[in-house]
Amino acid sequence: MKTILLIEDNEDIRDNMSEILEMSNYKVHTASDGKEGVALAMQHKPDLIVCDIMMPVLDGYGVLHMLQKHPDTQNIPFIFLTAKSERAEIRKGMDLGADDYITKPFSGTELLNAIETRLRKSELLRMEIAAGMKGLGQLIETVAGPDALKTFAQDRSTNNFKKKQIIYSEGSKPYRMYFVESGKVKTYKTNEDGKEFVIGLYSAGDFFGYMPFLEGANYKDTAEALEETELAVIPKEDFEQLLNNNKEVMYQFIKLLANNVSEMEQQLLNLAYNSLRKKVADALITIYKKYGEGVPNFRIDMSRENLANIAGTAKESVIRTLSDFKDEKLIDISKGDIIILDEKKLSNMMN
Repeated sequence: MKTILLIEDNEDIRDNMSEILEMSNYKVHTASDGKEGVALAMQHKPDLIVCDIMMPVLDGYGVLHMLQKHPDTQNIPFIFLTAKSERAEIRKGMDLGADDYITKPFSGTELLNAIETRLRKSELLRMEIAAGMKGLGQLIETVAGPDALKTFAQDRSTNNFKKKQIIYSEGSKPYRMYFVESGKVKTYKTNEDGKEFVIGLYSAGDFFGYMPFLEGANYKDTAEALEETELAVIPKEDFEQLLNNNKEVMYQFIKLLANNVSEMEQQLLNLAYNSLRKKVADALITIYKKYGEGVPNFRIDMSRENLANIAGTAKESVIRTLSDFKDEKLIDISKGDIIILDEKKLSNMMN
């Protein structure tokens, strides 16, 4: 249950707000002046504070100023109540660090909407976003609700791609991002000798192709369908609107990008220092976790060439290592497909 602190000197308004919030399943603490409100904030560390501006003893500006001096309370979402609609009063409150304001008189719906919006954005700032495309989906759902991914991608034009068909190429200009409706996609980079290195794997429910929007650059990788794939096409402008809606989205997206960079650095370190067996084992586990975790008797039907590009080694080396793994009963191979028999040993394989 979320806790709300109400600081309001008008008893009727305070009691009415408290009743509305308690009926909406919030725990409520109340204070009749700013000094009492600061003391209650220090004591209870509420999830959100609603505070009148014009009060005796200590006004709302003083309350906000004092709370922002303490690490335990400086990040609590803060909403001002004001009977003044003059722009200068509102601007002053926002400049001091208030998150929002409500102008009296207000309805119960306006109060609840303002509180729910601020609590949601506060949770967004605190939450840990997963790396990669899973994180982007998590971010969109947190900002816009549990059905936001479907809503964001629905009613888009869709393109169908055949196996091995190129979706976009390294160096081309980006105009859209993609949402995987069905199928599988890989993204890869190519060195001067034409050797591929797979840097991303995507399946139904994933977004990809958004990085150039943020960098203001062309694609730095190539995307290719691994099987028959259907993609929803999302224009660049729609993606930018999602990010520009509020600072919380941008803040978390920066965290998401930082996670992606760390993940890529770890991948490069693994390629540089891991043994051949460890590289192949990690590649198998990566594919399994992406496409088959929780699927009984999941079969990896990826070509040995693609597996080598993920592992960062030669195709012939992958084939020999898979044969060793089969002899050790870590995997089985049936009609070219790979079935993982001992996920734990593959995951914990030593260099």
